[in-house]
Amino acid sequence: MLYDLSIIGGGPAGVAAGVYASRKRLRTIFIAKDFGGQSIVSEAVENWIGTIKISGADLAKALENHLRAYAGDIVDVKSGEAVESVKKIADGFVVKTDAGQYETKTTLITAGSHRRKLAVPGAERLEHKGITYCASCDGPLFAELDVAVIGGGNAGFETAAQLLAYCKSVTLLHRGDEFKADPETVRKVLQNPKMHALLNVEILEVHGERTVSGLSYRTKENPEKKELAVQGVFVEIGSSPSTEFARGLVELDQYNQIIVNPRNQRASVTGVWAAGDCTNGLYHQNNIAAGDAVKALEDIYLYLHASK
Repeated sequence: MLYDLSIIGGGPAGVAAGVYASRKRLRTIFIAKDFGGQSIVSEAVENWIGTIKISGADLAKALENHLRAYAGDIVDVKSGEAVESVKKIADGFVVKTDAGQYETKTTLITAGSHRRKLAVPGAERLEHKGITYCASCDGPLFAELDVAVIGGGNAGFETAAQLLAYCKSVTLLHRGDEFKADPETVRKVLQNPKMHALLNVEILEVHGERTVSGLSYRTKENPEKKELAVQGVFVEIGSSPSTEFARGLVELDQYNQIIVNPRNQRASVTGVWAAGDCTNGLYHQNNIAAGDAVKALEDIYLYLHASK
């Protein structure tokens, strides 16, 4: 069977596109290893518009339920499958997964990204128990507590600025000898009396039993181990787009993000669109990802009907 569209990814972008594809009667193959995207790990998502507060797990269920409610005989949902490659053919594309392959006229990549994890003792055990990778999702849970931010780029300082609004104190730890964030951003954030920052830091371990109680570190100048008492650790050491299968298909930037036209989300190859965290869009949030995917779907619909 030749599908009109393949959608790759089960986060907010992919599901938004899937619902719109069904309503527009586009014969679609929807492929997702799982539903929910990065927010699935959050205890409370408070910025998903229309929902005051929802856990990441419940958001994932809501997304899947919404898609399946509209899928009918239009959208074939293949959950639990991982895409291995997408190749151009005469009539469109072949999407190969670990369970089979599908032919499609167009494809929309909404594969998202994955956070780089803090690789020190205690970090994996205490993930989601004080260690978090999403300040927008989890920050308010740490109101009036002492927290640490790992990372010295714009994301790290923006996270610190957000946390300063409600945390007791914020300590930013950066492994480099200078901050990578914009100088003006650094200046403004460091002006806050609740803010502290250290350079040349090596994180040694995260401590805690049921939840985070602190971390140990040392600096390049002083190799002696030091302790920092915090109840939360926000990790901002970058993320990697999940675009391995798209290499050789479309143009990627230096961060392996898919380069798109922001007006319509078209990628460099005709017939391919992308939306969400796997793209080179300036901002990455659930609501933005969903909106960009809807924008792409509208353009895909016009493209398919114009070619008839």
